[in-house]
Amino acid sequence: MTFASPYYLLLLLLIIPYIVWYKKWRNGSEVSMRISDVGAYRNISPTLRQRLVHAPFILRCMVLTLLVIILARPQTSNSWRNTSVEGINIMLAMDVSTSMLSTDFSPNRIEVAKKVASEFIADRPNDNIGLTVFAGESYTQCPMTTDHASLLNILDNVRTDLAATGLLQDGTALGMGLSNALARLKDVKAKSKMVILLTDGSNNMGAISPMTAAGIAKSLGIRVYTIAIGKEGVVQYPMMVGGRTEYIPVESQIDTKTLQEISATTNGESYHATSASELRKIYNDIDKLEKTKFDVRKYDRRYDAYLPFAILAFILLLTEIILRQTLLKKIP
Repeated sequence: MTFASPYYLLLLLLIIPYIVWYKKWRNGSEVSMRISDVGAYRNISPTLRQRLVHAPFILRCMVLTLLVIILARPQTSNSWRNTSVEGINIMLAMDVSTSMLSTDFSPNRIEVAKKVASEFIADRPNDNIGLTVFAGESYTQCPMTTDHASLLNILDNVRTDLAATGLLQDGTALGMGLSNALARLKDVKAKSKMVILLTDGSNNMGAISPMTAAGIAKSLGIRVYTIAIGKEGVVQYPMMVGGRTEYIPVESQIDTKTLQEISATTNGESYHATSASELRKIYNDIDKLEKTKFDVRKYDRRYDAYLPFAILAFILLLTEIILRQTLLKKIP
């Protein structure tokens, strides 16, 4: 622990004259009575009141000490620390094409996928996790990290806006999404590496085919777990018509066969979720995978740590007041 204003600690020296003053004041204020012989009183045990007679003064000194410490602003120290944790190295590859706005999930596929993925991340504080998003193109949204607070914030801001507004080419490039995720995992020195590939469509874009990317994953020893999200058949899809959102029926086609082949090639598993509860169960199944140890470097931020001292000072001051007004109360 460090102090932002350590010079305030010099005020602790004032307690010394306070102790001297208290001793002199008490000697001068004690009521005395002369008797011829005190032998009869030598074996009398002191009462509780007599034992606690100096307690208010001691409590007052402790309160003053704590107040000085608070003035000096105790703080935790900033530091980097290296630690070894046990977890899984995971890249999430998430489809953000406009078809993820379909409402067979409430409110839509993309929001449910984000919510369940966030729960998965929050429950695994030691996993090294990154995020890749793809539509007709792919890019890394967040590199692999154990800073899950930042990752969750980034995931919460994932939208289909890029594809919907044309900033990102719309479509489904499974091979590109998978390849991008593999590029983040290939240099990781760990035994347990995997990609969770989530999509609601079939490959129709990209320069790399899904099976070519699966072959690369196999050669790198990276398992791919594929999740098909959404119901097949007719689903409701939002479209802007005349300045307002209209829901129109569209045909939903998911290439589960290709997803199964990708997983089989890489010794992974393939799943199909048609509800939020099924999607949660899939992530729970993935949680049972083998874990490995890896080193992480964490940064400890500095923050004021005066609150415990303030609470203790309040309790001690309250105790002193209660003692003075009850057990140790003096009659003038």
